[in-house]
Amino acid sequence: MRKSLIAVAIGAALTVAACSDKEAAQQTSETAQQEQMQTSGSEFNASNPFYTASTLPYQAPDFSNIDFADYEPALMAGMEQHMAEIEAIVNDPAAPTFENTIVAMERSGRLLSRVASVFYNVAGAAGNTDTRTLQSKMAPLMAQHGDNISLNPELFARVKAVYDARDTLEGEELRLVEDTYKGFVRAGAQLNEQEKEQIRAINSELSELTTQFQQNLMKLADENLIVVDSADELAGLSASQIKQMADTAASAGHDGKYAFKITNTTRQPILKSLQNRELRQRIWEASANRGTGNTATDNRPLAARLAELRADKAALLGYDNWGQYVLETSMAKEPAAAQDMLRDLVPAVVSNVRAEQLAIQEMIEAEGGDFEVKPWDWAFYAEKVRAEKYALDGDQVKQYFEFNRVVEDGVFFAMTELFGITFHKRDDIPTYADDILVYEVKDVDGETLGLFYGDWFTRDGKRGGAWMSSFVGQSGLLDTKPVILNNMNIQKAPDGEPTLLSFDEVSTMFHEMGHALHGMFSDVMYPSLAGTSVSRDYVEFPSTFQEDWTLNPKVLANFARHHETDEQIPAELLEKVMAAKNFNMGFDTLEYIAAALLDLEYHTLPADAPAIDNIQAFEEAALARNGVDVEAVPPRYRSTFFAHVFAGGYSAGYYAYMWSEVLAADAFAYMQEQGGLTLENGQKFRDTILSKGNSKDPMQQYIDFRGQEPTVDALLERRGLTTPKVD
Repeated sequence: MRKSLIAVAIGAALTVAACSDKEAAQQTSETAQQEQMQTSGSEFNASNPFYTASTLPYQAPDFSNIDFADYEPALMAGMEQHMAEIEAIVNDPAAPTFENTIVAMERSGRLLSRVASVFYNVAGAAGNTDTRTLQSKMAPLMAQHGDNISLNPELFARVKAVYDARDTLEGEELRLVEDTYKGFVRAGAQLNEQEKEQIRAINSELSELTTQFQQNLMKLADENLIVVDSADELAGLSASQIKQMADTAASAGHDGKYAFKITNTTRQPILKSLQNRELRQRIWEASANRGTGNTATDNRPLAARLAELRADKAALLGYDNWGQYVLETSMAKEPAAAQDMLRDLVPAVVSNVRAEQLAIQEMIEAEGGDFEVKPWDWAFYAEKVRAEKYALDGDQVKQYFEFNRVVEDGVFFAMTELFGITFHKRDDIPTYADDILVYEVKDVDGETLGLFYGDWFTRDGKRGGAWMSSFVGQSGLLDTKPVILNNMNIQKAPDGEPTLLSFDEVSTMFHEMGHALHGMFSDVMYPSLAGTSVSRDYVEFPSTFQEDWTLNPKVLANFARHHETDEQIPAELLEKVMAAKNFNMGFDTLEYIAAALLDLEYHTLPADAPAIDNIQAFEEAALARNGVDVEAVPPRYRSTFFAHVFAGGYSAGYYAYMWSEVLAADAFAYMQEQGGLTLENGQKFRDTILSKGNSKDPMQQYIDFRGQEPTVDALLERRGLTTPKVD
């Protein structure tokens, strides 16, 4: 998760014209905006849909009126207008105050925020050559724009003056001033001019390379397309899966064949079912080796250079390494704290992995196999062990998880039970692609909260994984309600067939709804403190917390019903699902920890460390150094496709999922002690956590809810790792 797109683009949430009357200030800002846009050239005028705020409910983007050609002139005009607003703050003859400096900044950049939030969401969910080209063009310009603001000495002087007089402030206002000041300092506002120029150059290159890394992942998915000549090689797959592969092949120009496009992680879901060992190996190797020079696109130089640039930037700003810089504003505070948390789990996790590997090897030999388990074998034989140990058939379970029912009677039902909110479909809101559902969300008292977009299905041009974002953020200052977006990559069934979900997909849907409600329930004044604008190791807490409602008996009884017979999932099968939930958790946890530790190894390198000239050797040494070099369990992401840290916002922060899970497990266990799925419990969680955004210290938020800091006990129990299985 991440802060608002504009906050990412300019390095801090900077926003202009202060006015005691909110409506008058908004009207003044809109007038100034239109006057400024009239000087921006003929490309951007009233015919552009971004010229003024959308007139749709909640300022939702009017995709029926947006063309690709509208984005670039609107982005350029947005940056121009934003700079004019910043200059107005800088040149204000009045002495700096909270209102005429900090609040004025919060009000600025509305055009840029409006267009950026739409463009970058569409580029990630329905991208193409045009969007990728424009992203590449805009990346250095947006980085430069952010630097022009955060490195402006006159603007920083005003911010510092307000910061130095902050004794008169309290609550959210004090938090905003301290956060803003810290953002400027961390951006380099206190550096000399030569050092600022170095920061600008680094930021520009970082922006270009992270964009290139992400775009390369799209290329690598195409370059590593697995084409299969005969359906005979696809034994173990369902008829629906085989048809999907035939459709994929046809769309790629391989009529009469079958094709599989690799997903974003090292392991591939298809390996669970595929009987052909040679094909399994081919698929796994294409996944694990992508970007290493096995095809035309090579991400190794980008990963090495990004690590080097980040170390250089940290050194310029006075930090020992990038991790120290990043984690300064996190709950962990120091890389060592994150590394210690992960390393403390390694012995128990590796012990569980050994037990799982032993069971898998026994299954291989029982079936007459004369080979040692390899990474491409693990998922296939783990499913066999799971079936034998728990008599659980994953395909049988899927019959009870039909997509529409999971959404309406599962996720939405649980949120209604816990928070009293309701979801009402809006067919009148245009979207940027097919198969996107839009809902108006109403509070327990019937008042509207905002809009929710569900973009759950995969499509060409959509980046991998699952995520939450927004088109409009909540703000009391700007009088805006949230317009929230959830994305997943569910493979939609062929026409006429139901889309059936795996248990993991159901759990992910609950997870992403947790992020959505963190944005939807936000109730703060200032936009840069709203919703999910919190530290990396806190933002995954509210979402991970929601996952566990998937197996709540009342929730399951409402949505886990056979898609043909409407029979409720049998108690015996449900017991198997719950018993098997932590099966293979050693593998799941180790591949995650390995990736998180690899991230920290890259980002605790000092600036004077030798250049990384061999990515594979660096990776192998890093894993061995941390005791997580298990051949059959590679990291969830290898360096060349580790999008979270080399293209996204999780550099030195991938550990945050586990850190957040400690909070989530502890909070969920506490809520069960208080009565579980009740409106009273939901309201408390909403009041103390979900509504606060970054307006209050995150640990204090947690203590306000829980009454104490969390312990790891509930996490170990949640993952079934309380007792090592093998000495």
